[in-house]
Amino acid sequence: MKISTKGRYGLTIMMELATKFGEGPTSLKSIAEKHQLSEHYLEQLVAPLRNAGLVKSIRGAYGGYILSKAPEEISSGDVIRVLEGPISPVDFTEEDDPAKRDLWIRIRDSIASVLDSTMLSDLINFKEEGSKDNYMFYI
Repeated sequence: MKISTKGRYGLTIMMELATKFGEGPTSLKSIAEKHQLSEHYLEQLVAPLRNAGLVKSIRGAYGGYILSKAPEEISSGDVIRVLEGPISPVDFTEEDDPAKRDLWIRIRDSIASVLDSTMLSDLINFKEEGSKDNYMFYI
């Protein structure tokens, strides 16, 4: 399974909203500028996220988007499924060789497990911890 720019940029939007959770709405323009992405493309991605109930839009001069739930309650799998569709490395049927079908099912389930157990809060905490200055000491 290959995650397209839809999934990657969708996670970028969601991580930015998670970082600002509880601080009010964030504009897509600010996210686009920060990550050097097309604001128009982000608008196309946020619509299905809104329709799926993952984000809410706030109108007005200081409007933008907010998460509809806490970052601890939204998994990366939720975002990827909305933007990419079902998680599956290949299409398979019951007529496929049982050994191969079992392999594809195990791969699908492993990918789904990682995505479903990785919450937005995990992603932003990793990002924040990874950005701290690390010092290398030589003896």
